[in-house]
Amino acid sequence: MKAIVYNKYGSPDVLKLQELEKPTPKDDELLIKIMATSLNASDWEFLTARPAYVRLWGLFKPKKNILGSDITGQVVGIGKNVTQFRLGDEVFGDLLMHWGGFAEYVCVPQRKMMSKPASMTFEQIAALPQASTIVLQGLRDKGQIKPGQKVLINGAGGGAGSFAIQLAKSFGAEVTAVDHGEKFDVMRKLGADHVIDYSKEDYSRKGQSYDLILDLVAYRSIFDNKRALSSGGRYVLVGGSVPSLLQLLFLGPWISIFTDKKMGILSHRQNKEDLDFMIRLFDAGKVVPVIDKCYPLPQVPEALRYLGAGSAKGKIVITVWA
Repeated sequence: MKAIVYNKYGSPDVLKLQELEKPTPKDDELLIKIMATSLNASDWEFLTARPAYVRLWGLFKPKKNILGSDITGQVVGIGKNVTQFRLGDEVFGDLLMHWGGFAEYVCVPQRKMMSKPASMTFEQIAALPQASTIVLQGLRDKGQIKPGQKVLINGAGGGAGSFAIQLAKSFGAEVTAVDHGEKFDVMRKLGADHVIDYSKEDYSRKGQSYDLILDLVAYRSIFDNKRALSSGGRYVLVGGSVPSLLQLLFLGPWISIFTDKKMGILSHRQNKEDLDFMIRLFDAGKVVPVIDKCYPLPQVPEALRYLGAGSAKGKIVITVWA
């Protein structure tokens, strides 16, 4: 089988297209013929080893040599203990920390997979798992979003951000979307009520306050974000720089205890219930995966360069078997 492999951390230049032996499923595993996979920020982080804590999963070189976590495809092999699926079933799932999506085939524990909904294309369902459930948990669970609230989404024009805008609107919020000005049209089409170009304006110094800030690309100080929160407001960090993460980790609990503002870090939980919730929203016409570009498998390095440059207006999908 063909796969995109890397044996050291670095830029997309370290990724190589190689021919490997097709894997054989273990007793509780499925062999999946991958039809499509999508890129996430986690792919970039585990490629470049930035942030540095990625090296906890491989100090000097990556332990897993094939990235890619959001996959969809067809079951073409099953282990002897598999009971949930049959040959020919179309499935999807999030393989974060298992990895292996940038390849023609992958073996996956059956518990990680779900049946692909007939209402969605392979490209659409590949775009869904990680990004949509992260922002769902950030808005609904950690952020406790309510109708009528003013919600700011920092990094709203990317893959996760495109879901966040739509989800916040589905919950009845007034949404301010922050990203580069080139993404304004996309963010407005997704329902953003207000847009801010981070390269020209500092949202924390505009004199506006928000009931909830969902920060997908945190780079401002905890005090900047505290200033932008309304009384009783919540700040949820999903991703961003190590300094921002550490500052929130050590100072956030104190601010949350001694003021009426809550500041915390999202700990993403993979679960099938949230994916079911997102599929229901898709079927109801409330959320649609926004796919910026599709690349064939050999062009994964090019796709990751595009992602790493922050240029994506929505999700990037890799079509493995066209």
